[in-house]
Amino acid sequence: MKNLLIALIVLAFFSVPAQSNDLKKILIIASNVEDMGDPDKHDARNNLWEYAPPYHVFVSHGYDVEFASASGGVVPFMMEPVGISSYTIKYEGFLERANSSLAPDQIKPDEYAAVFIGGGYGTLFDVASNKKLLNVMAAIYEKGGVIGSSGHGAGGFANVKLSSGKFLVEGKQVAGFPDSTEKEKSWAKQGSLLPFFVEKQLRKNGALIINKDNIADKHDVIIDGRIVSTMFLPSAALVAKEMIILLENDKRINKSIQSPSNVSGD
Repeated sequence: MKNLLIALIVLAFFSVPAQSNDLKKILIIASNVEDMGDPDKHDARNNLWEYAPPYHVFVSHGYDVEFASASGGVVPFMMEPVGISSYTIKYEGFLERANSSLAPDQIKPDEYAAVFIGGGYGTLFDVASNKKLLNVMAAIYEKGGVIGSSGHGAGGFANVKLSSGKFLVEGKQVAGFPDSTEKEKSWAKQGSLLPFFVEKQLRKNGALIINKDNIADKHDVIIDGRIVSTMFLPSAALVAKEMIILLENDKRINKSIQSPSNVSGD
């Protein structure tokens, strides 16, 4: 009986049970917004370099990826495709998926193991205030899912509330675009065109902020529980990889926990 128990535990460890975190599907949320609505039309498009590399990491590890947005359909990108961005556009269907993004009512949260939001200003305008998208993110997280972001992307989930009434980011270390840098840049007229500052909103909702003021290497990826984030766009692909590591490790934990109960029922 002891040998049978060991064999079943080993088998369970390497098999794939029907757990939410065994889903090989990831939701990428992006913005439909082109500009900030000002007369000069400051650019608010999604940053290709914070979306295409993570997409490549996900699909190259066997995950199916779908896009979602506040309105569905086309999500616009800034930056020229170079390097891995060019590759994933040409060979991995990045733009075809991105330009067929799901509207909030089309999303079935139970189908996804994780959510990723990249940078670009748009998500601050149409994702962060979209209650349906916020509820989707909460549902995926509360079923054991992982949430990831790069740069301004953390602003997209800053306002997510869990069923307990607590904010998703409360008490969690989160890296995002810092207010001090925002106020130095002309991209959004020193932040004056924005609905909110990422760092300020995260702090307001209880996050423990990690940025250039308190981190040795701005390229670092911050992992706190099932929230993975970076303040700097070159690390967006690293966020995706760390998300996958969390998902894969969680699968092994689930398999190990399940196996004794399966044996005891025989």
